[in-house]
Amino acid sequence: MSFPIVRNRRLRGNAAIRNLVRENQVTVNDVVQPIFVTHGMNVKSEIASMPGVYHFSLDRVKEEIDEITQLGIQAILLFGVPDYKDATGTSAFMDDGIVQQATRYIKELNPNLLIIADTCLCQFTDTGHCGVIHHHPITGQADVANDPSLELLVRTAVSQAKAGADIIAPSNMMDGYVQAIRTGLDEAGYENTPIMAYSVKYASAYYGPFRDAAHSTPQFGDRKTYQMDPANGREAMREAASDVAEGADFLMVKPALAYMDIIRMLKDNFDLPVVAYNVSAEYAMVKAAAQQGWVNEEAIVMETMTSFKRAGADIILTYFAKDIARYLQK
Repeated sequence: MSFPIVRNRRLRGNAAIRNLVRENQVTVNDVVQPIFVTHGMNVKSEIASMPGVYHFSLDRVKEEIDEITQLGIQAILLFGVPDYKDATGTSAFMDDGIVQQATRYIKELNPNLLIIADTCLCQFTDTGHCGVIHHHPITGQADVANDPSLELLVRTAVSQAKAGADIIAPSNMMDGYVQAIRTGLDEAGYENTPIMAYSVKYASAYYGPFRDAAHSTPQFGDRKTYQMDPANGREAMREAASDVAEGADFLMVKPALAYMDIIRMLKDNFDLPVVAYNVSAEYAMVKAAAQQGWVNEEAIVMETMTSFKRAGADIILTYFAKDIARYLQK
């Protein structure tokens, strides 16, 4: 049968009907707010390319945690900006590193707030790369050495779990990183600490503002030898399957907006929760357009978040999390 027997507009006639038949909804339980902590005193410094997102020193982070808590957001993704960098990212896995200090302090402020610790070396190495650098013996070409980097990432993950992190989120894209970290956590007595694997992380142009925020721009070359080629989709399945086999508890797609087909692929093929990372440039572009009056910020943000849910995301990491919580409270 077809028109006039079938009239699809019947289920769009008013708000109550639309609410009844809505297939996907965004709630405050779906979103995670990233925050950036740094050394120093009395630091609350807005990141120029990310309006509304700040660097916080530990003595100022309480106001951010209080706001997040009051808005009903249950989880944060914690990034550290250190005051010391070296070739091996030593400050990433020190017991008094900035992430470790912040984790302990935030747990004192709100023991129930879920802390997801970013586990990578790029903010902590003097090269800005996600591991230690190896030079080819013949060509001299520099690249990230996979296996030696795994050892440092394991040390970082264990130190974060020891400090009180609830979830370890390794963003480095080294081969075998989930297995190495899972083994390291288990041996250290943290067998119940989940791993939120950055399973499908593309070498994307959408990361620009984040590198301003994390001070992690590579000092040479790029990350294309370890992050994925944006042209590839089937490769994402191999990456995700590897992480599942190695013991991942969540599968992430990063970035989210330009890769919703990949989110759907993971949702359809794996049973683990799927995480979408709504990254810095996706945030910055909307904020910039809204400041010019070119878009309705609330409407475009909520439409985008709903699209992530429709694509299959169970969890959304987004710098809009506080904004979304305010929208939902209205």
